[in-house]
Amino acid sequence: MDVRMEIVYHVPKGPQANFTSDGLHASQAILIAEDMLKTKRAKSIAFLDSYNTEWTLKELKEYMIGIQTEPHNVKVYFDGGFDLGTKNSGLGCAIYYDQNGKSFRLRKNVLVHELDTNNEAEYAALHNALLELDLLGVHHLPVKFIGDSQVVINQLIGEWPCLEESLAKWADRIDEKLIQLGIQPQYHLISRKDNREADRLASQALNNIEIISTSEVN
Repeated sequence: MDVRMEIVYHVPKGPQANFTSDGLHASQAILIAEDMLKTKRAKSIAFLDSYNTEWTLKELKEYMIGIQTEPHNVKVYFDGGFDLGTKNSGLGCAIYYDQNGKSFRLRKNVLVHELDTNNEAEYAALHNALLELDLLGVHHLPVKFIGDSQVVINQLIGEWPCLEESLAKWADRIDEKLIQLGIQPQYHLISRKDNREADRLASQALNNIEIISTSEVN
């Protein structure tokens, strides 16, 4: 979870000033706050999450301890491929997360037959990744969703209108699932080259090669 720090800084027998930090990962914010408190010049420190909910240092530390046994620091790479000749779609996702002090990667793909366009396949790949997050137990956390589909990313962040009914239905499904899981999405658009892992998983699905694996990563 990323937070902003709001600090009231007081110089003994001198002026007082208020400061707001840029966004920081909660673990970094805790380290900075504890160091500032040692100076005894930080009159107060509050932490604001992406919903502008205010946390105390004690609350934030308890939260960070509590999530260690659950998947956190989650990043999802997704991609969908569509074969016009067969009308088949390959959906791929690679999910990176931390749990119990270790880092893991889940790779999953699936072949589906009911879609009509490549853009639908891209949306379906993201939705399928959400189903995997549900199975992992990822709830009430910020999650980074990373893909190379300009249509999906720009429509979900509201930069582009979603005029096609079929795509609007997929966008609604995704929003409903995010609300159900309590996930705060952070969408990132990357090049296809940088999304090669998810792209390969989608291509393997189209070639009837099923991938389901979870492994520890360094």
